Amino acid sequence: MERWVYITVFLILLLSLLYGCTASPRFTGTERPTNRSEPSEYAGRSAVLTVEGVASYYAHDFHGRQTANGESYDMYAMTAAHKSFPFNTIIRVQNLTNDKNVIVRINDRGPFVEGRIIDLSLGAARRIDMIESGTARVRLEVLEWGEQQ
Repeated sequence: MERWVYITVFLILLLSLLYGCTASPRFTGTERPTNRSEPSEYAGRSAVLTVEGVASYYAHDFHGRQTANGESYDMYAMTAAHKSFPFNTIIRVQNLTNDKNVIVRINDRGPFVEGRIIDLSLGAARRIDMIESGTARVRLEVLEWGEQQ
């Protein structure tokens, strides 16, 4: 009888170990990071800092993966990656080719391609019509600084 107890305990421990090593989902359809950058909230607000350069975007390969600030990346959210701006910094991004703009929140680090100043989420890139070209000349206007890390 003791043998069955040991076998049962061994199987429970083995199953617990195997279950604990499985990949955990990082994104479900109901999880959405809060996006404080609603356009109406920042309409008419003047920029604290303005920078011009080239923007790119990132999407499917990173969807659901963890961003630098710990959130799950949602490619449909109005977020962006910047090399040095504090997390939760609110930025207006204007496509200089068509004058369309979007307000995004910094929640990740990047871009890691020389000559680019910001990586937009797919949703933000769509708003300013830069999906076909992949990159665009943009103006960044910092509307509100995020917390320092």
